[in-house]
Amino acid sequence: MRNEPERRSGDDEIDLFELLGGVWKQKILIILTAAIVTGGAVAYALLATPIYEAKVVVQPPSQASVSQLNFGRGGDSGLVTLSVKDVYDVYLRNLQSESLRREFFRKVYLPSLPENERQGSQDDLYNRLNATLSVAITSKDTPSRYYVMASLPDAEQAARWVVQYVQMAGEHAKREVIKDARGGVMVKVSNLEQQITAARESARKQREDQIVQLTEALKVAESIGLEKPPIISNNLSSELTAGMDGSLTYMRGSKALRAEIENLRNRVSDDPFIDRLRVRQEAIAFYRTLEIDPGVIEVYRQDGAIELPDKPVKPKKLLIVVLGAFVGSVLGVLFALMRHMCSPRRR
Repeated sequence: MRNEPERRSGDDEIDLFELLGGVWKQKILIILTAAIVTGGAVAYALLATPIYEAKVVVQPPSQASVSQLNFGRGGDSGLVTLSVKDVYDVYLRNLQSESLRREFFRKVYLPSLPENERQGSQDDLYNRLNATLSVAITSKDTPSRYYVMASLPDAEQAARWVVQYVQMAGEHAKREVIKDARGGVMVKVSNLEQQITAARESARKQREDQIVQLTEALKVAESIGLEKPPIISNNLSSELTAGMDGSLTYMRGSKALRAEIENLRNRVSDDPFIDRLRVRQEAIAFYRTLEIDPGVIEVYRQDGAIELPDKPVKPKKLLIVVLGAFVGSVLGVLFALMRHMCSPRRR
């Protein structure tokens, strides 16, 4: 009874050596299988279409590139100045927008396809574009830097596409920023015009009220027969003359009151008597003639020049060949094991 486990252990060792020996007898099958699979991997690595990646990195513009947007802003103008971050945020929003990708799909991607492919499913084609073109942040340490990358069989086309994409985003963002800046200026002009209109209306009503007050004072002066201001000696004359307003207006005399009323009635415009009217008019003239030159406005900066990729990123030929040799060897060993286990001698 004590020898039975030992015999079983010995039998297992014999079976293992026998198994290895049976596999070794099938070495030609293993080599042949590995050679076939490795040859297929080599053929795929040589015949597969190479894919090139072109990448362009964008970053915030310089302060000088957005300075023209701030003409007439800040201070007591009531218009908020636009910072570099404000402008660049508009660009990033357009760079990652679905509308820009759809526009690129219609204007650039579809015309690049053959006619027969263009007639296929638009959703499938759009998904292919999404797999080809990507936008992402370069690093968490630099959240303001983004890259646009295209993966295509044609290196020149890939470089051309990434440049076109960032430029299209820049044109959209520039139009949006300039439109917003002009919109704020037009609101400022409208407010100034409303202030001038309100000031003129107020001056007109004040003039009418003054005519009514002077007319009543004239009646009082005529009723007491006071044609000229009374002559008062000593120092009281200047004090009394300065105080001939309100209830003492009649003391100016009917002759002066009549002339003042006539002058107020014949006044052509109240503009010279409105406080800060000319300042508002100058501001309106300035903002109306303010022009923003799109040519000097930049909403992003390209970090370095785009270079044509000279080495494909796919397929990775060496990795494919190594994996093919490994898989072929494993398959050869499996086939050898199966053949050995199914052999008549083994049964």
